[in-house]
Amino acid sequence: TLTSSSDFILMGIFSHTPTHMFLFSLVLGIFTVALLANTIMVLLIYLDTRLHNPMYLLLSQLSLMDLMLICTTVPKMAYNYLSGRRSISAAGCEAQIFFYVSLLGAECFLLAVMAYDRYVAICYPLQYPNLMNWKICGVMVASSWTLGSFDGIVDVATTLSFSYCGSREIAQFFCDVSVLLTLSCTDTSTFETLVFICCVLMLLFPLLLIVISYTRVIMAVIRMSSEEGRHKAFTTCTSHLLVVGMYYGAAMFTYMRPTSNRSPTQDKMVSSFYTILTPMLNPLIYSFRNKDVAKAFSKVLGKGKPGKLIG
Repeated sequence: TLTSSSDFILMGIFSHTPTHMFLFSLVLGIFTVALLANTIMVLLIYLDTRLHNPMYLLLSQLSLMDLMLICTTVPKMAYNYLSGRRSISAAGCEAQIFFYVSLLGAECFLLAVMAYDRYVAICYPLQYPNLMNWKICGVMVASSWTLGSFDGIVDVATTLSFSYCGSREIAQFFCDVSVLLTLSCTDTSTFETLVFICCVLMLLFPLLLIVISYTRVIMAVIRMSSEEGRHKAFTTCTSHLLVVGMYYGAAMFTYMRPTSNRSPTQDKMVSSFYTILTPMLNPLIYSFRNKDVAKAFSKVLGKGKPGKLIG
């Protein structure tokens, strides 16, 4: 059984070849941009009263989740790479699993809430203040965090109960539940079934809500008489769908395949995509293309005229 003295070895994704050192520098650059972009988004939405509405509250929560997600994996990976140490304690491993799984789950539900928000705003604009008031929005956000955390607790409790009597080398740059399953000498078939069911609930159910919401939105946009309104709605929906496609595609590829079909190289590439790259892309795709966010950013910087703002 896992004890505090039984460290795991994180094999990482980089060696010390010139190419890998360049890629490591690139990852640190992406990490820095993600850190700054998401921190700026959270602060802008908090500081600017024009952004105090449900849509921006949801965007601030997305940025907060991305900020926490990238800080869960990259700093430890960077420390291990630079120090030459590859170990992680059992407690550190379980903490990574909890935050990583919780944040992934919470983001799945939050993206569904964001799709519902756009659906109500575009299809029922007059009823929007009642259907998406602060109380309803707050409950939806709190539910996203709670459901994600529940999944994290289940995964931590189960992996703590496993015995690891062979190799403790994790072929990843963080403690990934799917890799720990392959290292355990306990029969994990029941847990694998549980993980699959959780994935159906946490990936496919929100994805179904997103597809339904955006189908209705697209139908409403097509029927719009105003060219400007159609363009604005279509731009918003396109950016949302781009994030959803990247996020859900990578997550489903990782967690909805049987353990026997896994390739360590593929897993590393896909997980680095949605744990490192997606947190950087989300604020750029969702937020900085938004006129209100651009105005708020210019206001904070104390420069820029509306005509020069990003569209």
